[in-house]
Amino acid sequence: MAEKKTTSTAKKATASKTAASKATASKTAAKKTTASKTTAKKTTAKKTTRKPAPRKAPAKRTTARKAAAENPVPGAVGGDGAPSPIEGQSLNLGHAEAINAPGDADFRFYTEVDAYTHEELGLDVETLLDMYRNMLMQRRFEERAAQMYGRQKISGFLHLYIGQEAVSTGSVWATRPDDPIITAYRDHGLGLARGMSANACMAELFGKVDGSSRGKGGSMHFFDVSKHFYGGHGIVGGQIPVGVGLAFACKYKETGGVSLTYFGDGAINQGSFHEAANLAALYELPALLICENNQYAMGTSVERSRGSVDLYKQGYPYDMAGVLINGMDVFTVYKAMKDITDEAREGKPFMVDMRTYRYRGHSMSDPQKYRTKEEMEAKKDEDPIVRLKAYMLEHKLAENDALDTIDDEVKQVVLGAVEFAENSPYPPVETMYEDVYVQDDYPFIS
Repeated sequence: MAEKKTTSTAKKATASKTAASKATASKTAAKKTTASKTTAKKTTAKKTTRKPAPRKAPAKRTTARKAAAENPVPGAVGGDGAPSPIEGQSLNLGHAEAINAPGDADFRFYTEVDAYTHEELGLDVETLLDMYRNMLMQRRFEERAAQMYGRQKISGFLHLYIGQEAVSTGSVWATRPDDPIITAYRDHGLGLARGMSANACMAELFGKVDGSSRGKGGSMHFFDVSKHFYGGHGIVGGQIPVGVGLAFACKYKETGGVSLTYFGDGAINQGSFHEAANLAALYELPALLICENNQYAMGTSVERSRGSVDLYKQGYPYDMAGVLINGMDVFTVYKAMKDITDEAREGKPFMVDMRTYRYRGHSMSDPQKYRTKEEMEAKKDEDPIVRLKAYMLEHKLAENDALDTIDDEVKQVVLGAVEFAENSPYPPVETMYEDVYVQDDYPFIS
């Protein structure tokens, strides 16, 4: 009996230890689970903090809203006729880091709006009207091109420039007609600003033989040597070394010209940019490397793709001056480009960070899910065409009816371009291998 009691007591003790052990294991597992959840929360929090903060809309002035509503530019933004305030409003240039420049850095800033009058810039009324007409031409042309794309009249890619018209018009008006221009695939605006005909441009989009590249290039390859417009290139950053080569040609031939090389904020991460910038500085070339910083490389914002978003500093390692320009104001662009172009002609290259914004997606297939409606709404207040129109009305340089008449005339020119493109034939099949670079000898390396 005693042995049985002892055995029973021992079993109970063993069972008790087992239960205690299970309880301890359960507590340990619970602690691990809690710790795991805490770690997961910390990870989530860390990921959350790495997301870029949403941009704040710029302050809106009721009086400016009212004034703009009285003088809208129909279709100014995406064809919805959104009015825009003008007077005294600061533009949202996107995130900008605090300036912590080395003592020998040559950084210049043209960021204020309403800082210049047309008299101060030496622009007469006729010139202002020409600039306004040109900016409208770019916009109406692309609005109609988008429509034609939807009707499958245009194949392939179509990258629209809408919203960036102050950059193209301000740059072209500030430089000489024979200063070479080269750009990437968003080339419609710069081509039209440089004076390419709407007929040739629309026919090129349609793939017709009367297009600027005989219908073989399409949207990304506008080209017109007679206008010193050298494309229109589809490879991201590939045009930058070519643009520096054009600057070398200006210096070698002693033309006194300056090459204007445009590229997007995504292209500045390419090695081609850095190699070309180094050579431009090394050879003291008359080169303007102009980043049209519309703040999105396809669907990625510059804040998410760059350690430093102040792209004007990217020329500093090559002893190049850097310039930050408000690209939503045509007067500011004109003033800045006039100043630096005069210096560049003497062999001083510049790295230009042109802050601008595109209202449309990267291309026609882009649903634009990477930005908010609030951001787009805020940007409507910075429309460069509305801004110029309001300036002329405010200073009584033109009547509203006269400006509307210009708009109607531009629309008719664009409609005529569509008709021209429709009636132009496709290039004959037998011309497929024409216009391909080839020659029997290479005298420049012999």
